[in-house]
Amino acid sequence: MTQDPNLSAENPWAAGMDCLLTLALPLALEEEMLDLLRQQQDLVPGFSVTQGHGIGGHAPLTTAMEQVQGRARRVFVHMVMRSGDVAPLVARLREVLQSPQVFYWAVPLQAFGRLA
Repeated sequence: MTQDPNLSAENPWAAGMDCLLTLALPLALEEEMLDLLRQQQDLVPGFSVTQGHGIGGHAPLTTAMEQVQGRARRVFVHMVMRSGDVAPLVARLREVLQSPQVFYWAVPLQAFGRLA
């Protein structure tokens, strides 16, 4: 992974960040999930939230509008973190919020830094 050398000096937490974890969840679980993540500052220093759609057999269409459109409204939470912290975080979230509608995936981070 390529990392801006100035980033670690500015933000010591950034050292070793080598993974991007994404959670995909229904809108109805957004606030509960964000509250849970705010409580995990030892594993997740911050995150970004976007809204989108899930399409496919594993995306339940719960509203009439979703059924007409053929896609489920979803919230995506993106976290840059250490790969070794993914399993402990998922375990903590699973303890509190057991939902088959929450999907997650982790990918290696190719680069991470700031433009200034």
